[in-house]
Amino acid sequence: MQSAEPRKTVMVIVGMPGAGKSLASSVMKARGIPVFVSGDIIRAEARKRRLKFTRKNLGQLMLEIRRKEGMGAVAKRLVPLVEKASGEYAVYEGARSVEEVDELRRRYRVVTIAIHASSRARFQRLQRRGRSDRPRGWADFEERDNRELG
Repeated sequence: MQSAEPRKTVMVIVGMPGAGKSLASSVMKARGIPVFVSGDIIRAEARKRRLKFTRKNLGQLMLEIRRKEGMGAVAKRLVPLVEKASGEYAVYEGARSVEEVDELRRRYRVVTIAIHASSRARFQRLQRRGRSDRPRGWADFEERDNRELG
């Protein structure tokens, strides 16, 4: 007996920090498609643990979750949210591993959208955001990129 065709399609938006993932997600959201962000899932866990939202705390928490639950852990935590969402489509912004995408593929049709931008453009965007986790300089930016790439 063949398994039923997945009911939903999850559009997985990937790219380096500052590439434009949030802009792409905002277009989908404006069209009424639910958007879920990997960082929001980590921040929700940090909130439960009463951790401050610092780059260090969130980074360590993400590593701990992956170490204990596997590299697809964030996507596994996303599944109940996708199930509750109405409609045929959902967006997952910021997948960090092939295992996350594979986790979603086990349950849904998956379309991967890769957003690219030059290092210079990404650095400038991250500086303009003014967030507390923005790179302090070019060396910090390159270190973050290397960490993102594993």
